[in-house]
Amino acid sequence: MKAAGHAAALIRVEGLHKQYETDAGPQPVLRGVDLRIDAGEFIAVMGPSGSGKSTFMNILGCLDVPTSGRYLLDGHDTSRMSADQLAQLRNRFIGFVFQGFNLLPRATLLDNVALPMLYAGRPTQERAARAQELLARVGLERYGQYLPSRISGGQQQRVAIARSLANRPKLLLADEPTGNLDTATSHDIMQLIGALNREEGTTVVLVTHETDIAHFAKRIIHFVDGKVDSDEEVGIAGQHAP
Repeated sequence: MKAAGHAAALIRVEGLHKQYETDAGPQPVLRGVDLRIDAGEFIAVMGPSGSGKSTFMNILGCLDVPTSGRYLLDGHDTSRMSADQLAQLRNRFIGFVFQGFNLLPRATLLDNVALPMLYAGRPTQERAARAQELLARVGLERYGQYLPSRISGGQQQRVAIARSLANRPKLLLADEPTGNLDTATSHDIMQLIGALNREEGTTVVLVTHETDIAHFAKRIIHFVDGKVDSDEEVGIAGQHAP
């Protein structure tokens, strides 16, 4: 298990339970999860279907709330926050990358990357400059005026990663980000995420069912039946360990 270190804890999860009400009665999904994730870590979350990993990710992203227990993000107790406050926390602290790229099909790549900054009320010139900077960061600086349909799936995921970084989040949540990509492109995307973690200190929590993708992380947490089954350090973050 991860021991408390000297780094600041970005995430603290204490006694986390989540259940859903169904016609057959309460359906427990998370059963007393306790975790600490320090700032700058690169975590992979694995587990079989129904193990609770996606629900756990949704709670970390402030897209869902626990039935009981506490989730503290950068010292903010999310259990005490309103829906509007949670939305503000998501916008300020969290970037999301999903399996589906979720780009606006009729917007240019620059406009797609700038979108979170628009929601945050950033000035137009700042949005444009930051979006161009981020496209350059992911190797697509020449494609800013393209529509998503004109680039490959791997390039679209790079744009999605750039968009996730628009507001300089402390936490990047990636849910099966390589699920729609071939092996070579998947590894390219993971090298990019690993570089962001190493070079910019972005904390990364990645959900994946692929072992080779998980080993780009430095720590792997396995969920089974709504509980943490194992939590172990692995290789060097961002470098593929066969």
